[in-house]
This record gives sequence, structure tokens and C-alpha cells, in this order.
Amino acid sequence: MKFSTKNQTVRKLLLSILIACCLYTELFSQTKLNLSGQWTVALDSLDIGVKEQWENRLFDTQLSLPGTLDDAKLGNPNTLTPELEKLQLTHLTRKHHYVGAAWYAKEIEIPKDWNGEKTILKLERVIWKTTVWVDGVKVDTEQNSLIAPHYFDLSKYLTPGQTHRITLRIDNRKFFDVSYNNLAHAYTDHTQIIWNGVIGEFSLENQRAVHFDHVQVYPDITAKSVKVKAVIQNNTARAMKLPLHVACSLKEGKGLAGQVDQEITLSAGQQVVEFTLPITKEILPWDEFHPNLYSLHLSLGQKSISTDTALDFGFRDFKAQGKTFELNGQPIFLRGTLECNIFPLTGHPPMQKDEWLNIFQTAKNWGLNHIRFHSWCPPEAAFAAADQLGVYLQVELPIWSLTVGEFQSTTEFLYEEAQRMIKEYGNHPSFMLWSLGNELQGNMSVLNKMVSDLKEMDNRRLFANTSFTFEKGHGDRPEPNDDFFVTQWTKDGWVRGQGVFNAQSPSFNKNYNSALANVHVPVVTHEIGQYAVFPNIREIDKYTGVLDPLNFKAIRNDLQKKRLIQQADDFLQSSGKLAAILYKEEIERALKTAGISGFQLLDLHDFPGQGTALVGLLDAFWESKGILDSTDFKRFNGPLVPLLNFEKATYKNSEVFHADVSVSNYLQPFHESQTIEWSISKNDALLKSGKFDVQLGMGFNDGLGKFSVDLSSIQEATKLTVQLQIADTNYSNSWNIWVYPASETVNFGDVIYTNDVTEAIQQVQAGKKVLLNPDWKTTKGLEGKFVPVFWSPVHFPTQAGTMGLLLDKQNAVFADFPTDNHTDWQWWDLNVNSTTLIIDSLEGGTPLIQMIDNFANNRKLALAFEGSINEGKLMVVSIDLNSNLEKRIVAKQLLQSILRYMNSDDFRPATIRNPKWLADNLQPQQQEQQKQDATAIY
Repeated sequence: MKFSTKNQTVRKLLLSILIACCLYTELFSQTKLNLSGQWTVALDSLDIGVKEQWENRLFDTQLSLPGTLDDAKLGNPNTLTPELEKLQLTHLTRKHHYVGAAWYAKEIEIPKDWNGEKTILKLERVIWKTTVWVDGVKVDTEQNSLIAPHYFDLSKYLTPGQTHRITLRIDNRKFFDVSYNNLAHAYTDHTQIIWNGVIGEFSLENQRAVHFDHVQVYPDITAKSVKVKAVIQNNTARAMKLPLHVACSLKEGKGLAGQVDQEITLSAGQQVVEFTLPITKEILPWDEFHPNLYSLHLSLGQKSISTDTALDFGFRDFKAQGKTFELNGQPIFLRGTLECNIFPLTGHPPMQKDEWLNIFQTAKNWGLNHIRFHSWCPPEAAFAAADQLGVYLQVELPIWSLTVGEFQSTTEFLYEEAQRMIKEYGNHPSFMLWSLGNELQGNMSVLNKMVSDLKEMDNRRLFANTSFTFEKGHGDRPEPNDDFFVTQWTKDGWVRGQGVFNAQSPSFNKNYNSALANVHVPVVTHEIGQYAVFPNIREIDKYTGVLDPLNFKAIRNDLQKKRLIQQADDFLQSSGKLAAILYKEEIERALKTAGISGFQLLDLHDFPGQGTALVGLLDAFWESKGILDSTDFKRFNGPLVPLLNFEKATYKNSEVFHADVSVSNYLQPFHESQTIEWSISKNDALLKSGKFDVQLGMGFNDGLGKFSVDLSSIQEATKLTVQLQIADTNYSNSWNIWVYPASETVNFGDVIYTNDVTEAIQQVQAGKKVLLNPDWKTTKGLEGKFVPVFWSPVHFPTQAGTMGLLLDKQNAVFADFPTDNHTDWQWWDLNVNSTTLIIDSLEGGTPLIQMIDNFANNRKLALAFEGSINEGKLMVVSIDLNSNLEKRIVAKQLLQSILRYMNSDDFRPATIRNPKWLADNLQPQQQEQQKQDATAIY
């Protein structure tokens, strides 16, 4: 048959259409197969699986993936019972423990219409190394990332329409030196656990023959444009021209903000396409108050049949201006806490966005805007949640090492991890700060080079070499290429309360300006706080997952054995109130320091590892302990905080209270003046008040105004509350001060005062009332301290290790000494000039000023106790109530209150059944008490 010219033209057209349809079917047929479900598994701790070809073995045990062996109760079951020993108190205990290789297998039917050029297996979040076989044939790559999905190209191993056996060998042993004592939170049993399995997306994807491998965006607010760098994979082995369409729109809005249409020429293989997308509408920047997100959609090919990709990003301009962080032209202050991979139900981080939204919203409810991921990088879901809520993230490589640079293989692994972090998470506006790791030591020049290299790779965030370091010659100054500096001290002094609060008398007009005088980049204070709170025994019932709280159970059992369990709730509340007081002053000093641009708490919530470090006002589940609510915490930890500068906590009534007002304002520029209202009250009864107008700029507003109050009208020992309020707003803050009569003389009445235990016993046995006040410097016991346990008494066992006072404020002994049931600032002088008595073996009597012991010991401790021997009555106080009382007005007032109590009918102490204890334990020691330096614990 012959065709006419017309028919031949039609024939060519039809043939062209047919070829084009075939081509585009080849290019763009795509689907994703969810591999979630039941898989078979076998454990291989002896590494015999490869030798015996387990990739072809039929395994008997099943488990659900995504999931872990711990979820499936596979591995070595825990056989430990709760005992108060270091091993038990180190961290939560895995109910089932396994470290080694595990094999997972499943038969997978490949869809018939999968005819793309590439089929990719994705395993999101694995520890640590993955090897894959298909039908017994080993895939020729391995993956070992701790922070990014493991990807495998299975294209040449799978046939559409057939069933294939996929076998995974996952080995969770340690492959590189990234974790000192396995403490880095990417690889640890202290917070998350060293689990084995897959916990995130688990899928097979049939990619189009031409597809976007990944896309990076570089928004520019000033230029009103977005630079786009698209990596495109062309697996057709032939060059082609294809139309590229790019559209940008506000995620929650309507209409285009900009678009680009152009034709691009693709050669075979992988290539990078770069272009700039102009933004034609007003740009809405991204920040904590307005987390505006934009969507970028890229489409390649015919509009009816196309390959496309989409991603979210935000416009933000984040930089260091001298000592200040600036975001979108305004100064910002990072109010942060750490996230150390603490998820006690699963032992691994959540992989769903909703769970991260709950965590970040809780942090924001408590006034925070910043999270530091200590020695690990979170999954995609965390970044997406932070983007949505406007949370500023500091992310780190999976390393906490003291041997940086010693092993080239480790350095290469870290470079690879860094590149994966950029590819997977680089577009997220919340990813603002990048520190290479935690407290890194070793060859610091290796870190310097890595930071410089990363700046070349990715200029969208600020970098630091390490989050502090103890490396000699470093750590007290920024590294040469640090964009910001994370530290606890500088060459010129401390920048956190650990080195200050026990050594210096309470003063509320202090800052860290002098310590930062020679630092010229923004400073973020490192892991401030770490004030231990007594365990919440009631928390035990929350542990319904893969971890057993043997540490909590051991503490509970010990308290029961020592008949202290009835005080456990009071220990929690009193120690927690002290921690909250200290956290308040920590935060306020940072806010008052112009050279500080942020702080990172350790921690708002508990850290269950490293010796059970219960340093949070929230528990490990991000839930309240009932110590303080978020509204009260946010008064001193928020974007707008009224601040007060005053000399001290305690006053004579012959003095005048002087105060200077300042405001930390990182909320908004105020174009009109604001009114600050101040007041002083006693038990909610107003004593004096005033107000004045101020102009608030962005940042720290110092020297806004002063006020003074004559205290002469206060005739008895009194606690006063000073409050500041920004008029017609919810922004307020308050502080306690204590006022004592100046002229009152100490009246001993018929009480015999002595510091000699022998004399005291003789006088008591003679039927007298005796106040025994032994010299605290030579009294046997524990160092008197105001601050509680730092971090953990197990992790740092050389510290005194007490956890604050437990008091009964209604007890008659405090009738003339106003106090709450917990330590507050008026107790500072009394605590540091004391020795804590260990009264475990004292039989009878009653502690009146009880000191809470740390949970690793649970001893019965006191600074004061009373008791009777026959007809005599005794009060023992191991606080200095004798020296320099005219200046030590708090000690004088406590002495006066004790004496009035002892001279009253209320003084009816219980019998001491073993009075010999007094002579055995209260004799002076030859060596005086030594005060431990704050750095001695290291």
C-alpha cells in the first residue's frame, strides 16, 4: 500500500505522538510503595549471617516496621532489680537490650506498571549501618548515616510485576569515634537508646526517568528573589529539551508570589540547574512571631504529564552584627533549652510532625524560642514543626568526642554527614545555627577547617566550631571563624551562675559585661542551670514503653527502707522551688548582659541519663512536675521582660530600698511610650507604688528609671514583694526581699548558749534549756551550700550533693523569721556559713531545719534539730549564729526567732533516745571545712 504525501504526513505525526507518549510514559510513570508492616527478623550477634547466607534464610520471628527490636521485646531481657547502686542510677534501663547485626526480610510484589529507570529504597533513621540484598544478591552499596535516611538504588535488582525478597542487615554497633563513653545523643543508651530497626519512612519509590534529585533554595529578602539550585537526574541516556515551570506562593495565602518558565537542555546523567526567581509581591518574613512559609513548586516536562517537586521555605535574613544576632533587621535573643533525644516511651525520637509540634509548642508556652539539639540532628518532622511554629534551631553533627582529628575515617564520616544534613534539611528556615558538636576536644584546627568548608557549602546559617570545649587554650574565647560563641566562661570570668551563686552573696544588679568585654561575636551561654530536683516517685507509672525506670524504683525502695517515703513529695517540691529561683536569676542575668545574645538551659525538662540528671521543671515527658506553671516562668523568660536591679535580698529597716528599672524587649519596636508601674506589698497588701513613662527600643533597655522606698515603717521581720508591670499588658515580673528590725537586741532569756558539746550535755542533763551552736567550720558533716546538686550526684560524685532546705514555715520556731517551705535568697548566708549534719543514727528528736539529701544517698540531714534528755531541752544548730551578727542580720534574726521559741511554751521537744550520739558526732574536728570550687567537680 502506498501513502499519499498527506497520509505520510499524518503517519509521521501519529508516529511522533506514539514515540512521545512512550517516552513520557518511560519518563514519568511514578509511584511509591509503603513497606510498613510485618517483617521477619533474626538476631546475629556472632556475625555468622553473611557467612551462612542468611539473606536467603526464612526467619521465624516477626516484628512490625517501622519499629525497633525493643518495641518487639527482642534481645536480652533485663534481669536487674532496683538497687541503689551506681549502675542502676546511670540511666533508664532497656527492658530488652541488643547491640549487633539483625536481619530483616520480606517478600515484596513490585507493581506491574513500574517501568521507570530508578527504584529507590528509603530507610528513614537507622542506627547505624545498613546492607541490602534482593533475592539473595547483595546490593553494591552500604549506608551508615546517623542523621539522614539510608537510600539504596534497587533498579537493576527488581522486575515489575514480580515478587522479590528484600533482606536488610542492620548493624547498630559503633563504627566511628563520634561518642565519648557513648554519651553523644545520636548514639547512646542514656537518653534515646542504641536501638536496632527502622523508625521513619520505609518505602520503595519508582522514580521517573527524569526527576529532581534535590532542590536547594536561597531566599534573599533584600533582592526580593529566590535563588534556586536544582539537581536533576536524567536516566534516559539521551539529551533532551524540557520546559521548566517554577511557581512560588505564600503557603497559607492565595495567588502567586512569583513564577519562572524556561526551557532547559538536559544531558544524560546528573546536572545542576540554577536560576533566580523574582518575587513580585510584598515579602512576609519568617520569625518566631510570624512564621510565614512559602511553597516552591517545580514542574519539569509537559504540563499534562510532568515530573515535579515541592518544598517549603521561609524568607529570613539572619546574621551576626557585632555581639548581637539580627533577624530581618531586628535584634533577637535566643531563649533556649536543649533537646538531648529524650523520649522515654520509645527510646527514639518521634518521626511524625504532630509529636514535634506538641514539644515545640510546650517550649513556646514556657517562653522559649530556641532549641539546641545536643550532639545530634533531628529528623525531617522536627524541622517542619519548627518551621511552622517559628522555633530557632541549633543543630549539631552526631559527635561528642575528645579525639577530634585523630581518626581520618571519623573526619570523613562527619563531612559526609554534614553534606547529608545540607541536602536533607538545608531549606528549613528554622535551621539557623550549626555547631559541629558538643564540648569537642582534640585537634581544633580540624574543626576550624570544617567550619570554613561548611560556610562555603551553605551560607544560610551561622556556624560555631563547638558548643563549648574544655580543650586547653580554647573554650574561653571564640575560634577564629566562629560566627557565634557558645561558652560557660571566658578568659575574664563566668557567664553562668554555676560559678557565681554559691560563691557570691545574692545581688540582683549584676551582669556578665566584664566577662564579655573582649568577645566580639554573639555569645550564647552554655548549658546554664543544671540544678537537680529530687525525683518524682509518682512518675514511675508513666514508663509504659521500652524503658524501665529502675533508677526511680531504686530510689523509691531506698526511701521506703529509710522511712522517708512520706517526705518524697515535699522533697520534690522544695528542691524544685529552689531550682526555679536559681533558673530565674540565671535567665535575668543573661537578659541584663548586653554582650549575651542567648542562653541554652540544661534543661527545661529532665535528662534521665548521665547519673539520672533530673534538672528540669518539667519531667522527661515534657509534662509539669507542679513546681511552677508556664505563666509564672514566662514572666522572666519571654520576649518582653521587666527587670529590676537592686543591691541585695535582705535589709535592715533602717535602710532604704533602691531599685533601677530595665526592660528586655525582643517583642516589637514601640512607637509610643509605655508606662511602667511598680509596687511593694506585704502579703498582697500594698505598701507603696508608683509609675513612670518610658520609651522602649528593641533589645536591652537599661536605666529606664529609679525608685526608692524607706523601710523604716517595717517594725518586724517581713517578706516583701516588689513588682513591675507594663501597664495595660500581661508583662510583669516580681522579686522577694526581706526586712529585719535593726535595733532589736538578742534576748537569751533562760536559754544557755554554748558551742561546746560537752557543756551542752552537762547543762541539759541538769534540766536546763540549751542552744548548742558548734563551730560549723570544725563540725563533722557535709559542706554547707546554698545551691543544690549540680547535674547529678552520680555523674559528679565529689560535690557536697545536698538539694536545698525542707521547712515547715508554720512551725513556731519561725514565728519571727519569715520563710517559705523551701530555700530562698534570705537563706544564702545561713547556708554557706554552716555544716550539714548527718543525723541518720540519731534516735528521737525532731529536725527543724531539714536539708534534703541527694537521691543517691537519701540520708537524714539537718541544720537544726531539737530534743530532750530527761528534764532538759536541747536545740542544736550547725549554722553560724555567733559571728558578726550586727552585719549578718539574717543570722541575728534567726537566732532571735529560735530563742523566742525556746523560751516559749511551744518548746516541747521529743526525747533523744541515744544521747551518746551528741558526744560522738558533735565534737570539733581537727580539719576545718573546705569550700569546693565550682570547677572542682570536673
